[in-house]
Amino acid sequence: MRLFSLTAYTMEDKNNHIVTDAIIIGAGPVGLFAVFELGLLDIKAHVIDILDRAGGQCTELYPEKPIYDIPAFPIISGQELTDNLLKQIKPFKPTFHFSQMAESVSKTLDGKWKVITDIGTTLIAPVIIIAAGGGSFTPKKPALPHIQNYEGQSVFYAVRKMDQFKDKNLVIAGGGDSALDWTVNLQPIAKHVTLLHRRDDFRAAPDTVNKMRELVAMGKMTLKIADLVSIEGDAPSMTGLQVKSKEMGNEVIACDTLLAFYGLTMKLGPIANFGLNLHENLIPVDTEKFETSEAGIFAIGDINHYPGKLKLILSGFHEGALMAQQAFRYIYPDKKLRFQYTTSSSDLQNKLGIKG
Repeated sequence: MRLFSLTAYTMEDKNNHIVTDAIIIGAGPVGLFAVFELGLLDIKAHVIDILDRAGGQCTELYPEKPIYDIPAFPIISGQELTDNLLKQIKPFKPTFHFSQMAESVSKTLDGKWKVITDIGTTLIAPVIIIAAGGGSFTPKKPALPHIQNYEGQSVFYAVRKMDQFKDKNLVIAGGGDSALDWTVNLQPIAKHVTLLHRRDDFRAAPDTVNKMRELVAMGKMTLKIADLVSIEGDAPSMTGLQVKSKEMGNEVIACDTLLAFYGLTMKLGPIANFGLNLHENLIPVDTEKFETSEAGIFAIGDINHYPGKLKLILSGFHEGALMAQQAFRYIYPDKKLRFQYTTSSSDLQNKLGIKG
């Protein structure tokens, strides 16, 4: 007996499980291009990523770093590549689930795959595409005594819900895009925001840095150039942060919440528990369909392994195109797969919104 009737459209069952065609884990360039290849075949995709935006390593670690080996682009930045891919997949209206980690994978009674994230989002689909790069990003934590005792209550490494920081006396630590973006976005709802960085120089977008400085000049927030030393207050509640600067020495900033953006490290994370055969923390796949040891679960991009594998973005694009062909067969078992070129197919051009 079928529990769900799957179509090319997203719907929710009576248990609020999101039912769709394909679940993509990872919103980096390869995951985004997979949305495009699947979309050409009328396959609706939901995309999960632990970061708060699309782009993966390209936007989080080196948004301005030039990339030289993308076909037809002699030079392109990681952010530009991401922006172009998002524009390319816009006709297919993917649904993104940002700031979430795919925590578990299991089978439904009718043989579909169920993915549950760390905040409880549940998605069901015939296929899963793992495009998680080297694995899940995990935050680098400040080296503060007993910080783990405050985590989840007064210390955070990501913004899952903005309302969580409403009326908080908030310190945001870091100097990159995430720290500056959330400083500007949370300032209107927080009781007070202090941006803490070890130097008066930032790696974020100049426009965002300028907005932050304008808020400081208007007295709407505080900028503190100092290093974190320790947390004040009985865990898990924070009453302040002890910091140290050359000018002031040690002092305490009164606050009840710390948002720390000290960068990310890569770990395989929960993917290691998905029941897949692993090879040195990578997922072996075949080179015909890029399918894993589990039927209906694919791995594309840097996360996979096969003889001759090259860890290049363009290799992941190729893998995504072949993966989509097999995914179609799982999602539409009664339909014939017809190969078409976007340059000559009016059907594909209509899907892309191209007018003849």
